[in-house]
Amino acid sequence: MLPRYDEFYMPLLHVLQDGKTYTMKEVKKRIAENLHLSDEALLERLASGRQSVYDNRVNWAKTYLKKAKVVESPKRAQIMITDRGKALIASGEVVTNALLEEKYPEFAEFCGKKDTDETVATPTLALSEETPQEVLDRVYGTINEQLADELLAEIMGQSAKFFEILVVDLMKAMNYGDGFVTKLSGDDGIDGIIHEDKLGFNLIYIQAKRWRSETTIGKPEIQKFAGAMMGPPKMEKGLFITTAKFSQGAKDFADAQHIILVDGKKLTELMIEYELGVSTQKAYRIKRIDTDYFADS
Repeated sequence: MLPRYDEFYMPLLHVLQDGKTYTMKEVKKRIAENLHLSDEALLERLASGRQSVYDNRVNWAKTYLKKAKVVESPKRAQIMITDRGKALIASGEVVTNALLEEKYPEFAEFCGKKDTDETVATPTLALSEETPQEVLDRVYGTINEQLADELLAEIMGQSAKFFEILVVDLMKAMNYGDGFVTKLSGDDGIDGIIHEDKLGFNLIYIQAKRWRSETTIGKPEIQKFAGAMMGPPKMEKGLFITTAKFSQGAKDFADAQHIILVDGKKLTELMIEYELGVSTQKAYRIKRIDTDYFADS
């Protein structure tokens, strides 16, 4: 398990204590070696998938130490310890957010705790155990989980026919080709057909079941779907989508038959990702330095 960002303060300072200037790439490599971090830990990604957790936490540790002026960046992507940082290491104190806030006014101001008589009631990002990016990812995940529950409730309030149309609409939103819902009578359980691409090559058979979320679909139901796929005409690919859950036996059989299973949880995740049945209420754009702009400076 990776240390929290504030638990990287000491390892980062220990790498820099020789007074040399390092690149952040070198610092991260040395910290990982000194802490004997596994490849698995180093490859762990943030929920957003945009950055490794390790890089994110070390980067924020550097940012906070810079705010306390115990490290500095003489040039882009470089870092070195300051005299204040050397004195901090020499003191033998364990470096924490609370210590930085107590010792250095710049850090306290950054945390939002200025030298006034007023008490700040809300906790600050600097005193959190998570980096700001991790906080955003966690809150974003919580909001989406709540939205997913609301989506599933809305779907369950609609008709079975609506659900079948929803599934075809979702596939089209995911850039598959044109699709259509088959007639409910005499369709051997196949509820929809969609082209695999825009040109119409290959067909994917779809079965959509709007069943209660606590229901578990077993292997026999998937076997019936596989039988319907045998045709005529025979279809190579099938997609079984439901608002319910699948048993392990159903999953194992589907894997062997090249049938994709999508349960209620995955369905709502896809609807949110491809913006089907949802709308954007507010968007936040996170900016970062454009290093190309400063490359020649």
